[in-house]
Amino acid sequence: MINSKNINYNYVFLFYDVKEKRVNKVFKKCKKYLNHWQKSVFRGSITPSNIIELESELKKIIDPEEDFISIVKIMNFKTIGETNLGNISKNTEDIFL
Repeated sequence: MINSKNINYNYVFLFYDVKEKRVNKVFKKCKKYLNHWQKSVFRGSITPSNIIELESELKKIIDPEEDFISIVKIMNFKTIGETNLGNISKNTEDIFL
């Protein structure tokens, strides 16, 4: 098992599903760090410290009982990590790349 604290990810995909009243705040925060790709999807190069900042700022915005954010972190094609914030839908499935 890989300890994610020892990995310096440098690219992320971020997906979110949040209640309408928080969508604009989440969108603006993601836009500060990443490129808007499609609807509630962002991606882009990012420093490890900015990943930590982004996650911290998003935690302050969302309601973990109602909202969901997934951050897929990539260092290279052999090392992928994922962070999920908030309520994971019961219909989700594990994704193996």
